[in-house]
Amino acid sequence: SGRARMNNDVEKVLYTQDQVNQRLDELANTLTEKYQDEFPVLVSVMTGAMIFTSEMMKRLNFKLNVDYVDVSSYEESSESTGKVKLIQDLSHDIKDRPVIIMEDIIDTGHTLKYLADLFADRGAKSIEICSLLDKPDRREVDVEADYVGFKVPNEFIVGYGLDFNGLYRNLPFVGVLKRSVYE
Repeated sequence: SGRARMNNDVEKVLYTQDQVNQRLDELANTLTEKYQDEFPVLVSVMTGAMIFTSEMMKRLNFKLNVDYVDVSSYEESSESTGKVKLIQDLSHDIKDRPVIIMEDIIDTGHTLKYLADLFADRGAKSIEICSLLDKPDRREVDVEADYVGFKVPNEFIVGYGLDFNGLYRNLPFVGVLKRSVYE
C-alpha cells in the first residue's frame, strides 16, 4: 500500500501519533488558560503548519480567528537562504489583537523572525509562537518559541505536516527520513 511505501522511507519514528496527540492536549490546555478572554488571531504558516494548526484548533477552548500566511525561504533547495518572501498575506487586521503564530518546525528562525517583526509593525497587541517542533541546532537568528511540542535533532524530519519535496506531510507521526531518499 502507499502508506507502507511511505513508511519504508522513514528511518525511525521520533514521536508516535499517540505521543503527538498527548502533547497537543497539553499545549492546548496551556493556551486555553492564557487566551480565555483574549480573542487572538491564530496564524498558520503554510503549508507545513496546516495539520498542526487544525489539530490544535479543535482543542482550543476560546474564541479565535484563524488566518494564514505563506512564505518562501527555501528557493526550492534544502538549504535555507535566509531570504524570506511573503507569498500570501493575512486577511485579518491584527492591530491591537493578540497573535499566535502556528509553525510546524523552527530551524534557522529566519521565517519566524520576519513574521514576528512584520506583525509587530502592524500593531499586534502581543505575538507568541507555538511550534510543534524545534530544531535548535540549526538556529541562525535569535528567535525562540513560546510553546514547543518537541525538540528534534538535526536530521531530515518528515510527517505531521513536514515534507520532503511535497511528500510525507500526511504521515500521522514525526519521523526521520532515510538519507538514501534525499541524497
